Amino acid sequence: MQKPVRRALLSVSDKSGLVDFARALAGRGVELISTGGTAKALAAAGIKAIDVAALTGFPEIMDGRVKTLHPKIHAGLLSVRGSPEHEAAKTKHGIGEIDLLAVNLYPFEDAVAKKASRDEAIENIDVGGPAMVRAAAKNHDSVTVIVDPQDYGAVIAEMAAHGGSTTLATRRKLAAKAFGRTAAYDAAIAQWFGRDLSDPLPDHFAIGGRRLQALRYGENQHQKAALYGSGIPKGVVGARQLQGKELSYNNLNDTDAALECLGEFGATDAACVIVKHANPCGVAIGASAIEAYRKALRSDPLSAFGGIVALNRKLDAATAKEIVTLFTEVIVAPGAEEDAAAIVAAKKNLRLLVLGDLPAPEARGVTVKSIAGGLLVQTQDDGSIDELVLKTVTRRAPSAQELADLRFAFRVVKHVKSNAIVYAKDGATVGIGAGQMSRVDAVHIAARKGGDAIKGSVVASDAFFPFADGVLQAAEAGATAVIQPGGSIKDDEAIKAADEAGLAMVFTGTRHFRH
Repeated sequence: MQKPVRRALLSVSDKSGLVDFARALAGRGVELISTGGTAKALAAAGIKAIDVAALTGFPEIMDGRVKTLHPKIHAGLLSVRGSPEHEAAKTKHGIGEIDLLAVNLYPFEDAVAKKASRDEAIENIDVGGPAMVRAAAKNHDSVTVIVDPQDYGAVIAEMAAHGGSTTLATRRKLAAKAFGRTAAYDAAIAQWFGRDLSDPLPDHFAIGGRRLQALRYGENQHQKAALYGSGIPKGVVGARQLQGKELSYNNLNDTDAALECLGEFGATDAACVIVKHANPCGVAIGASAIEAYRKALRSDPLSAFGGIVALNRKLDAATAKEIVTLFTEVIVAPGAEEDAAAIVAAKKNLRLLVLGDLPAPEARGVTVKSIAGGLLVQTQDDGSIDELVLKTVTRRAPSAQELADLRFAFRVVKHVKSNAIVYAKDGATVGIGAGQMSRVDAVHIAARKGGDAIKGSVVASDAFFPFADGVLQAAEAGATAVIQPGGSIKDDEAIKAADEAGLAMVFTGTRHFRH
């Protein structure tokens, strides 16, 4: 069903493409209505438009907070064309129909991203804009609503093809986009307010975002996927890609996992995290980026093939030269030296990402997982080994070196899929067992991966050992100390096994399941 566009209201914060769009509408004989800054921009371009205040007979008041909230605007958008009752009301009150609305909202998200003051952020909460957008979208049988300047060209092209009209299919598509925009806008505002509240899990949880990139496919080629940005860009979403082919769904997911783990190590030591299929396969700290990379790679060079390399130091030429000798999907670092970028550029498909700030594990936030019929929402696992009181439960206490490695291993095991086991030595992982249904299998797999390097290492478990078998197997593999949450009804058996094997064991009291 085609509907002619005879009258349009334009009220935009983002004036990209505005003048050309308005000129094209005017060229088709469309009467234009406008507000404030939009009206000034059109007047400066020599395009005639009726000011909203002239149409409503009521001036903008309260610093522009009230200008379009008027029956002559909303009735013009909401009236059902052809309804006798609506037609009578329009005639009685002198209300003209509005066939097209172009509105983009006050830039609330941008204001927050630029760390605006609270008062500035509040003033960037749009009220009249969303009200008009929702009215027009509700009445999409007759009204064309545009919330994105990228859609101006398509609308003008359709009007040209249909004698000044738009089709119902296009109006429905634009209405869906409009409701999506107001929902994401309100979600951003709700999340911003939520930062000041003691309860991060409100009665009504809002989530939304803007599509930043359509991805080639999802985890598998038969799945559709896209990247959405919500709130302040950070982590991989806020990273700048210097070179390489387009990031895939799995690249983005794995890079995010690598950065989460990297955030555990601060800036005191150089750190490197290598991730494959969302699990760390090598993590290390060192005196330099290249030392950390070498130690991380040594942990599991086979699994590192086709992985993600994350560094907390600027990428230098020496480190870049070593990384590119192994097939790598993504390198992500706080920056890259010019000669290092040139080395990476020789591998045209290798993505190089640079970030501003590294993610901090203590940053407040929530994680969201969809399930059939709803969402699971929880606060992020921001527990830090630095905040835990470690309790030695064996006769032997760990040495200073063992304790340092135990702390290191527990930082890493937090980022390994459960059931998780991590062996570590001298500030580097030497064996990782991830995602096993049985904890003793995770112990075995991690030891097998580490081989002889397990001897003299320490071992971390993300949750308690339900039986003594896991502790015994770690001891047989060559581990000398254990860190685990404790809390099993059979803790005494695990402690006894550790004592008999001469192991030191400490309890953290905190587990780190990761599903």
